[in-house]
Amino acid sequence: MAANLVCQVHPVVLFTIVDSYERRNEDNRRVIGTLLGTHDKGVVEVTNAFAVPHNESEDEVAADLEYAKNMFELHKKVNPSEVIVGWYSTGPDVSEHSLLIHEYYSRETKNPIHMTVDTTLRGNKMGIKAFISTQIGTPGKTVGTMFAPVQVEVTSYEPEKVGVDVIQGGKSNPKRSVYLVKDLTHVERACGMLQQKLAMVLEYAEDVLANRIPADNVVGRFLMDLVMKVPQIEPEDFEEMLNSNMKDLLMVTYLANLTRTQLALNEKLSIAL
Repeated sequence: MAANLVCQVHPVVLFTIVDSYERRNEDNRRVIGTLLGTHDKGVVEVTNAFAVPHNESEDEVAADLEYAKNMFELHKKVNPSEVIVGWYSTGPDVSEHSLLIHEYYSRETKNPIHMTVDTTLRGNKMGIKAFISTQIGTPGKTVGTMFAPVQVEVTSYEPEKVGVDVIQGGKSNPKRSVYLVKDLTHVERACGMLQQKLAMVLEYAEDVLANRIPADNVVGRFLMDLVMKVPQIEPEDFEEMLNSNMKDLLMVTYLANLTRTQLALNEKLSIAL
């Protein structure tokens, strides 16, 4: 495995790859595309991707490189900080044509990442692998290229976590459909989870004080850090602050619903007139 290099992949990239695979032509065995992101201090963070049309047979492979360049130029207008960090292909392993495609991306960026995503779900798992190319052979004689594996991590921003959690709710739904919950419902669920965790902490502390379970120094340090981070505030002041924030949330919700109603009414009036 390539030392001191980590490839961090965001969920939106994996969804893009799976979507491009599902929309492929019937005669295409796999799809390829460009990976976009950033490279900083031995960490390649892949935050975006787009598919690149290509034709592949047992003897040759041809990719629409002009399309790839145009798509990258369009992406730069939206996210100037994202650069080409490599390319992806669907399938469990590196294929015989991967080196030809990798050579193109080697001209676009230094040390591009080649990521493979097993969309066939071999072993009931979507395997994700990443590689970088390294030269092997004797100088002045035959020289070849080897794909060295790179550590892969799946990371996400907070909004992506929310989206993934919502999508996972469709697994237990026979219709495979999910609906976004309201803001107040989120607040209610968060308060419920907070109460459960506080009850667990309180139960643990009471069991330790009653000598029902042995004390754990590590847990004790975590609890001490947690208590020290809680701001010293009177219950009356905290209740007033919470009510004030709740009123602000209710006002924003009311204005949003009012604006939505006005827009819908204006649209209907425009159609009628």
